[in-house]
Amino acid sequence: MTDNCQILTGNQAAAIGVKLSGVQVVSAYPITPQTSLTETLSQYIEGGELEAEYVRVESEHSAMTVCIAASTVGARVFTSTSSHGLLYMHEQLHWAAGSRLPVVMCCVNRGVGAPWSIFNDQQDSIAQRDTGWIQIYCRDNQEIIDTVIQAYRIAEAVYAPVMVCYDGFVLSHTTMPVEVPDEEAVRAFLPPYKPHTILDPHDPRNINPVIFPWRRMDAEGCLRDGYMELRYKLQKALEEAKPVIADVSRAYGRIFGRDHGGFLWQYRLDDADVILAGMGSIATEATMATDMLRKEGIKAGVLGIRLYRPFPREEIREAIGNIKAKALLIFEKDISYGYEGALCSDVKAALYGSAVQPPIHDFICGLGGRDVKASEIADGVKASLNTVDEGDSRPQTIWLNCRKG
Repeated sequence: MTDNCQILTGNQAAAIGVKLSGVQVVSAYPITPQTSLTETLSQYIEGGELEAEYVRVESEHSAMTVCIAASTVGARVFTSTSSHGLLYMHEQLHWAAGSRLPVVMCCVNRGVGAPWSIFNDQQDSIAQRDTGWIQIYCRDNQEIIDTVIQAYRIAEAVYAPVMVCYDGFVLSHTTMPVEVPDEEAVRAFLPPYKPHTILDPHDPRNINPVIFPWRRMDAEGCLRDGYMELRYKLQKALEEAKPVIADVSRAYGRIFGRDHGGFLWQYRLDDADVILAGMGSIATEATMATDMLRKEGIKAGVLGIRLYRPFPREEIREAIGNIKAKALLIFEKDISYGYEGALCSDVKAALYGSAVQPPIHDFICGLGGRDVKASEIADGVKASLNTVDEGDSRPQTIWLNCRKG
């Protein structure tokens, strides 16, 4: 234990990361299980530990609206939410991304009703994957604090918003040792925010007016982009964010001694016969299942997917392509209703057209906070391997630990 090691919940770790990042405006609305995060920030602000404005609002939609406005005028901003709060923000999520604003938000993952659940799965953030936000999933509380800090450098480099996702209660309210970075070192790591917007009373202009589908000349005779060109530029920005994310991860590792992998992380994968893939804490649970399986002579390994948008297609191909595994098993806390898990679909698309074509089984698990034990993951792996060994290579979607009768 070092002097800067503290025992923190995930929400406390996120709040300290926000404070260390020198955020100037915070706006949020309470919703379980993220409430204690912004409560902690309000205490920092009220007590003078964080020189920032805390804007109280009547809804999550308004909280994101405040962040959009504050970011537009040049402030470093933060908000957080969960579940229906994130869904209520949906319109403004598009607005923040389309405005190319470097807003950072923590999504403390929680199941979506109906029926009501306050417990964890990743349906809320997965449902917002097409809004133009970068999405990063954390596996423990140390990664939460480090990722929040990295998120500001990433967002402000590419002018795109970043969603830092971590599992509600599983991480948000669970304590574990966390190394808290030095404040001066963080300030040196994070350059001051330089807004791309122009706010000048001598040069007045409209921000985000109604735009035509086609390119056209403005009043000064400059050819301006149409709606489709702006959509293309947002897509390119997220694609070009990948090397920035990798560089930021490496730079953070050099300074603070912790590199969480950038896009992916691996556990005992080099010689694996079967690959277990997932995001967030479920992938951590898979590492324990891997150890159990190894003791039984089954060479399992874990591919943890940290970056979900932009999706690390080439990196997944490379990671899996170097291993001659007999099966790829995906464990995820979401479902794209009427098809399969969203992560499974994206992994399949990433492998399409490559020489890497292992049988893929998709395990839907942990919805609404249902406990997923390492032993249950291990049992699922063994059942899948039996199917593959019997010559059945068809893709399957399996509901783990769910009574289907």
